[in-house]
Amino acid sequence: MSRKYKMNNLDGTYFVSFATVYWIDVFVREIYFQAIIQSLALCRKEKGMILYGYCIMPSHIHLLFQAKEKNPTELLQRFKKATAKAI
Repeated sequence: MSRKYKMNNLDGTYFVSFATVYWIDVFVREIYFQAIIQSLALCRKEKGMILYGYCIMPSHIHLLFQAKEKNPTELLQRFKKATAKAI
């Protein structure tokens, strides 16, 4: 199974999920939860993410978003990079 997102409609709204390795409950700690929130805020403010909704579970995250600049794949890469650095 491919790990790359296939986003053919650059204007589209997407639902994506991210899971931690081995589904380890990482986001139960406040510091890691806040890292996700801060990364989402950064993407909304500076990267052009239109965030319709999100759900942070102990071991995974769901996002419903759209990219203002028609670059959803790049936007997700930036979100993951900012989050990984923070965590």
